[in-house]
This record gives sequence, C-alpha cells and structure tokens, in this order.
Amino acid sequence: MKKNNMVCAGIDTGKRKLDVAITGQGEQLRVDNTASGYEVLTAWLRQHRVERVGIEATGGYEQGIVCHLREQGFVVVVFQPIQVRAYATFHRQLAKNDKIDAALIAECTADVQEIHGPADPRLEPFAQQMTLIEQIVEDIARIKTRRESCRDKQIRQYWKEEIARLERRRRAELKTLSAAIRKHEDLGKRLDLILSVDGVGLITAIAILVRLPEIGSVTREKIAALAGVAPYDNQSSEQVRERHIRGGRGRLRKSLFCAALPASFRWNRQLIEIYRRLKAAGKSHKAALIACVRKLLIFVNTVVERGTPWQKQQPHAKADLDLQAT
Repeated sequence: MKKNNMVCAGIDTGKRKLDVAITGQGEQLRVDNTASGYEVLTAWLRQHRVERVGIEATGGYEQGIVCHLREQGFVVVVFQPIQVRAYATFHRQLAKNDKIDAALIAECTADVQEIHGPADPRLEPFAQQMTLIEQIVEDIARIKTRRESCRDKQIRQYWKEEIARLERRRRAELKTLSAAIRKHEDLGKRLDLILSVDGVGLITAIAILVRLPEIGSVTREKIAALAGVAPYDNQSSEQVRERHIRGGRGRLRKSLFCAALPASFRWNRQLIEIYRRLKAAGKSHKAALIACVRKLLIFVNTVVERGTPWQKQQPHAKADLDLQAT
C-alpha cells in the first residue's frame, strides 16, 4: 500500500481478457473483457476495498470497463502507453507480460498526484462519428490518387462514382452529427462560438468540440499543449536547438492545420498578418503556419471562455514573434 493509504488496482487490457493486480498484494485476477467479466471484476475490487483503478489505453478495448467502473463509483485513471512504459523504465522494470504490466499499472496509479475527471460522456459517441467522417475523407483522398494514376477509362469512371458516393456519405454523416450535437443546448451554443471564429469551418469546429472538451476552461498555454501545437525547449548545457511541437491529439491537430492553412492566406485577417510578419522575420512556411495554428486555437479558446462570438473588427492581435516557434 502506498503512502496515501489508498488501495489501488491496475488493469492490463487485452482484446478478450483483463488482467488485474492490486498494490502491495500478490493476488491477481483475470476476467473476460465482457459485461459478465466486468461484474466479477467489480465484486473483486469491492472485496479488496479498491478506491482507484488505473488502466492503459489500448485502442478502444478499455472503453467498456472504464465506463462500467466509473458508473460503479470507482476513480479511474486512463494512462497513455508511453506513460506506463516510462514508469517501467524509471523503475528498471525490463520484464513484460500481462501480469507484470497489471502490477506496474497499479503502482503507477498509486503514484499519480493529479487526477483529471472523466470527459463529458456525451462527447464519446460524437468523437466516434467524427472519426468515421475523417476516415471517409481519407478514403476519398486515396481513391483520388488511384484515379489520377489510372489510364483505363472504365476504371477511372468507377473511381469517379466511388468518390461521389463517399462524398454523399460524408455530407450525410456530417449533417447527422451536427444535428445530434445541437440537440444539446449547451453543446450547440459552444459549437456556434467556435464557428464564429474566422477560418473555422464545421468539420474543424466539431473536431475541437468533441476532441478538446477542455476548450475555454484552461489557459492558452495548456490548450496549445493538449492539442500538440505548443513549442518545447530542446537544449542541453551549451547546446541550444530549435524548439519543436510534440505530443497532443493527432486527429485534432490535423483538423487545426487544415483550417489554419487557408485561414492564414484568405479567411482570417489577423492570421494573415501574423503569417506575413513571421515570414518577413525569416521564419519558414512551416514555422509560420504552426504559429498560426496555435493562434487560431487561442482565438477559439478565448471566445468559448468569454462566451461571446468572435468580433470580426477586433483590433489587430499582436503577432506571436517567437522565432523558435517550431
């Protein structure tokens, strides 16, 4: 048991099985990753007076048990795989199997100091629908590439029809998702605030809403870090290298870049000025664009925080002249 006297459990998640361990105890449990297995696990955790449960994100296989445990009143900490692996490296834990990983996650859970509450449960199904729309867009891009390299008229026609079919599906799914979000008054209001920012279209606005529930409730530095567009120092002793962005939420970041690129050239006057100023200062296109992405996200964070729509005639924002923005 840890210094906080809290009994913690760790779950190593597999497609079909869940391996569970408790801090300071040798006893372990393996159950099916099914509804019946969840009931057995819940009873076992209560028997051992477990208060906090840690689990590693494994591409969605953990979602069922996470929801179940939270409904049952347990505090659940969801770790990224890199966090657990870093913890293992720090403790020089080289061996790896399901039981060892479960015990490691339990220890990691007991050491956590800051617990973040679960995201709005309404957003999870919306995020899955958003992923479907993004995957359709990716499929369309791949088919367009195939069509460009094809010289057979019949095959080209087939690909053309397939692109049209996917475009219809994308529009229908986007319309359905938007309508589902607007059934919730607070989410609809937040979506409108995000959409009010010049350069943010419906797809990007929904991506921000469902993939960044912290929007409007944290600082500009924190929101940039969560999205993966915050620059980090990279220096050691006398070596000073350029800062680079890293981490964050990949699909969200892609949506932000897709919005910021045209916004920085046409749709958002402030971003246009920022981009031009950074280019004039000698920054590369990539560095200037990253700065614009970050600034666009800050604009969105501000309007949601204030609860007032974007004002198109605002005084010009001071450009982010950090010459180490990347």
